[in-house]
Amino acid sequence: MRAICYVGAIGLIVPMASHAFGQDAALGEKVFLKCKACHVPDTDQNKIGPSLKGLLGRTAGTQAGFKYSAAMADAGKGGMAWDEATLASYLHDPKGVVKGTKMAFPGLKQDKDVADVIAYLKQFSP
Repeated sequence: MRAICYVGAIGLIVPMASHAFGQDAALGEKVFLKCKACHVPDTDQNKIGPSLKGLLGRTAGTQAGFKYSAAMADAGKGGMAWDEATLASYLHDPKGVVKGTKMAFPGLKQDKDVADVIAYLKQFSP
């Protein structure tokens, strides 16, 4: 029983450690190429998706000039804000985190990719 608890704890700690210690903005810029068709990280330019400049700390569904899905707007009205943990969950499974989002991207499956993209986006947030 004790071994199962240790294995379970390691399963929880390892993904969190990758977010805390494994962030590489340069690698994140490369992973972000998957996002670039729809999002701009460094200017307030909306494309198919909203600008991601200043994303961290922003309330979900509030980028000026972008028409969000009702689900994303409601998530923001319900208190969802983009911190690292929320963004990590969303980047893994957008439709699972905000059911009804119009974002078609299925998500990033690798914890390291998520951590690196967050490091990249942090450069463009206050």
